[in-house]
Amino acid sequence: MKKTIKYSILGLAALCTLLLCGGYYMLGYALKPEELVTRSRDIASSYELMYEHYPELQPWMDSLMTVGALKDFYIENDRGETLHALYVAAALPTDKTAVIVHGYTDNAVRMLMIGYLYSKEMGFNILLPDLYGHGMSEGTHVQMGWKDRLDVLQWTETADELFGRSHADSISSRSTKMVVHGISMGAATTMMVSGEVEHGQYQQPFIKCFVEDCGYTSVWDEFRGELKEQFGLPPFPLLHTASWLSRQEYGWDFREASALEQVKKCTLPMLFIHGDADTFVPTWMVYPLYEAKPEPKELWIVPGATHAMSYKDYPQEYTEHVKKFVGKYIH
Repeated sequence: MKKTIKYSILGLAALCTLLLCGGYYMLGYALKPEELVTRSRDIASSYELMYEHYPELQPWMDSLMTVGALKDFYIENDRGETLHALYVAAALPTDKTAVIVHGYTDNAVRMLMIGYLYSKEMGFNILLPDLYGHGMSEGTHVQMGWKDRLDVLQWTETADELFGRSHADSISSRSTKMVVHGISMGAATTMMVSGEVEHGQYQQPFIKCFVEDCGYTSVWDEFRGELKEQFGLPPFPLLHTASWLSRQEYGWDFREASALEQVKKCTLPMLFIHGDADTFVPTWMVYPLYEAKPEPKELWIVPGATHAMSYKDYPQEYTEHVKKFVGKYIH
């Protein structure tokens, strides 16, 4: 009897240890991927890749750099972490501003094609943050948009100060009219931001609309799908364990990091974009997001586009959709 109890306890301890090891492995795999160093931190390679994929960026960037229009800016967030962004003031003074948010293991440079859209094509001021742990910002892990939403809110305040009040003598308003536009994890971040701007201490009256391109419903849903796709595993018990460990390590869990719950609170306009061939953030995710979001809203399903490739595949159509939507609310 005593031996049976002893073996049962040892077996349970071994199972718990195995589960914790698996949970820690998944947490590191998801939130501390190698690409944070090899991809996101490699700024020079990011520029090379962007010029290769979007050749129209090279002359535009060369002209910006020649006149010193492309600038770095640093802030310290509420947690004492130093964050970096690139910004470009419009050639002609304007109160129209876009804050552009990158995706998982990307960086500000890898969103310059959207910067081109707003700056070159639409005449907006632009600010492109490096999210925590990415690019030239401090940090050791990915926050999947959840804590990033608070940093992006701070970046919108910074953009308002850079482009609004600093140009007060040149434009009629002392505040900007701002769109927040994100792709992939940046789109999830954008939706998470959207649930804050009309409530409590995070009210940002200068934000007028949002554009989200292929964002996920929640971190839980995204990781559940990847766990099945990459490892052929069900969510229980590994995902539950990793989510609990994230709460202990980082102060948030996968279920609470929900773009779906955040968009329910947003009455500002939002454009939803998603490729119909997206399997990384599956296309089905956009439909509950769109349904949950109160009016006004618009949805564009991009034929044949895989994950985060809608602009690359349809640059003119993408530009026209964004121009038409944003132009309704920022003019």
